[in-house]
Amino acid sequence: MTASEAAPTTIDTSRPHPARVYDWWLGGKDNYPVDEELARKILAADGTAVRGARANRRFMHRAVRTAAEAGIRQFLDIGTGIPTEPNLHQVAQAAAPDAKVVYADNDPIVLRHAQALLSGTAEGTTDYVHADVRDPGTILRLAGESLDFGRPVALSLVALTHYLDDAEDDVYGLVRRYVEALAPGSLLILSQVSQDLSPEGVAKAAELFRRGGTPFHPRTLPEFSRFFDGLELLGPGVIPVYGWRPEPEDVAAQAEGVVPVYGGVARKP
Repeated sequence: MTASEAAPTTIDTSRPHPARVYDWWLGGKDNYPVDEELARKILAADGTAVRGARANRRFMHRAVRTAAEAGIRQFLDIGTGIPTEPNLHQVAQAAAPDAKVVYADNDPIVLRHAQALLSGTAEGTTDYVHADVRDPGTILRLAGESLDFGRPVALSLVALTHYLDDAEDDVYGLVRRYVEALAPGSLLILSQVSQDLSPEGVAKAAELFRRGGTPFHPRTLPEFSRFFDGLELLGPGVIPVYGWRPEPEDVAAQAEGVVPVYGGVARKP
């Protein structure tokens, strides 16, 4: 396992953390009362929260499987979150046992659980980098100890960009910097909450996140699509996550109602 030089070991349980809120929505146990409180408030304000989290997770599974079946054998997952099976490496290595996976996250609770992420196949490898997405130099340097950036990599930024600001974090420039480090043939896997499909509920959820100390920035379809500028979108393009190459359970889940999360996968030419 690799880790950044300044990995904090203390967990702040006085404030909710988005990874732990997401864990509660997914039915996990690695959250605290402060996280559950916010998760319940958001769910009361925005009834799409739980099905959105679950649909987003299934999108990740399908996108990663698509990448592995297309021949990609290296994966960099930034904003890993708390382990929830099947994890990205399990999906990738089920399709391609020799796949190499590097996880990156800045949450100390994810660091505590990193060992659970490192039990991959005998043929493949899994590693963990403790670093912030806003520090691409550190993430790319440490990930480069396991991955060969001269060969295609699937970069996963799933349900992450809505926590980053256009101006303060230069989110478009940040994503572009990561993509620039990738070899031709690499894939960018993205999903993001949008206000387009549930404007009132998402606005309330965003405000609750901000009150809890977490920046939250839903984006419109054109704003989200901008992340893929210069890349070749795989079909069906940018679409609500449950409609991206859906499997039977995703088709059935669509009957439950709207999921205000866009997803897309694009290839670097």
